[in-house]
Amino acid sequence: MFTFTSQDGVVIHVHTWLPEGEARGVVQIAHGMGEHAARYAPLARHLAGRGFAVYAGDHRGHGLSMHAGPGHFGENGWNLLVEDVAALTRIARDRHPGVPVVLVGHSMGSFAAQQYLLDHAALVDGVALSGTTALDGLFAGLADAARRAAEAGDEGGGVFDAFNAAFTPTRTDADWLSRDEKQVDAYLADPLCGFGADGRGMADMGAAAGRLAAPEGIPAALPVCVLVGDHDPLNARLTLSDLLVSRYRHAGLTDLTYRSYEGARHEVLNETNRDEVVADLTAWIERVAG
Repeated sequence: MFTFTSQDGVVIHVHTWLPEGEARGVVQIAHGMGEHAARYAPLARHLAGRGFAVYAGDHRGHGLSMHAGPGHFGENGWNLLVEDVAALTRIARDRHPGVPVVLVGHSMGSFAAQQYLLDHAALVDGVALSGTTALDGLFAGLADAARRAAEAGDEGGGVFDAFNAAFTPTRTDADWLSRDEKQVDAYLADPLCGFGADGRGMADMGAAAGRLAAPEGIPAALPVCVLVGDHDPLNARLTLSDLLVSRYRHAGLTDLTYRSYEGARHEVLNETNRDEVVADLTAWIERVAG
């Protein structure tokens, strides 16, 4: 593990998994909201065993980088979070010159990767988006759900409660994550999991959604992979991931891989069919790395 300092002085903690010998490539992981990078250790160890150096930073407001409370990004924090991801890519490239670099973003990390593609695509050789969606559509859906709840006199809960509502009757507050009860229980037992972004962070993400809806200027040949569950509540039964992929196609991307998994929920890398998902992702990464 190591740290680096962000533009506004926040210290970002980075987890590392290195292969034996020289790395054939770098995989950088950007985790989701209300979790942390160490949850990706099984995937990282698998990739390190196949010769990749893996770097995963705890985002500001998360994990060991929780500088001012859970989910607190700070002023202009969403944009700085994206810049933190780019800064880590540069560090990884300096440590492993001349090898391919692939960015894997999950959920909120995939939204950061979508913005990264608009500003820093030249830094990477491929981007994989897990548990991703069209962010403008997601925010519109959440606003509609909040409005309907208010009209019904229900103050409602947070964003995660809205996601979990699709699986009533529920066993836990996090059933929306996975069909694997052990994975859900581990998430709920983890003191560094289970919170949302603060109001400013959510507002900053919402403000970025318009840019992400018009993904022009990404290099046409850059490989992009989208991996989602068809029961992921962020996607309205694939409607919004379909929209995201169609936008990338319209923007001219020619190397798009789109995988949806029947019955899978949000965390496809922690699902009951995770071996299939990891195999698909690994094969894609190895193709990109050459």
